[in-house]
Order: sequence, then C-alpha cells, then structure tokens
Amino acid sequence: MSEGFGRRLRAYRKLKHWTQTELAYRVGVSIAIVGGLERGTRQPTIVQMQRIMNVLQVTEQDLLGESPRLVGDSVSHSEI
Repeated sequence: MSEGFGRRLRAYRKLKHWTQTELAYRVGVSIAIVGGLERGTRQPTIVQMQRIMNVLQVTEQDLLGESPRLVGDSVSHSEI
C-alpha cells in the first residue's frame, strides 16, 4: 500500500464528516493507527481493512485506487 491509500482513506473519512477519533472508534483501533494509515506509515491488517471498508461503505478497489479497465478481452485492475 502507499500514500495513495492514506489519501483515499482520509478523503472517505472526511466525506462522512468523521474525525480520526470517530473512525478509530468505529473500526475498533487506536487513533494512532488511523493516523499512521492516513500518513502511509502503517499498513492495515486484513481484519482492519475489512472493518474500514464496512464502516466507510467502500470497496477495496475504492481504497486502493484500483478500477477495472478493459484490456483486450479481459478485465484488469490498475492503479489510478
């Protein structure tokens, strides 16, 4: 994961008008973890990623910046 993940996480959090404290509470992690994820200095565990997607109501592709793109006859995912 990269800074892009952190920027998108912050953007989706702000769309909900939540503070880092509110997101941390809803995900069940500390504020320090949310801050680290948003700065790109920490990577989420699989469980944290699932909880983040659930509370923000977004997909993994939304957070990772991947979108399906047609390439020939198949669909591939590439970073936006």
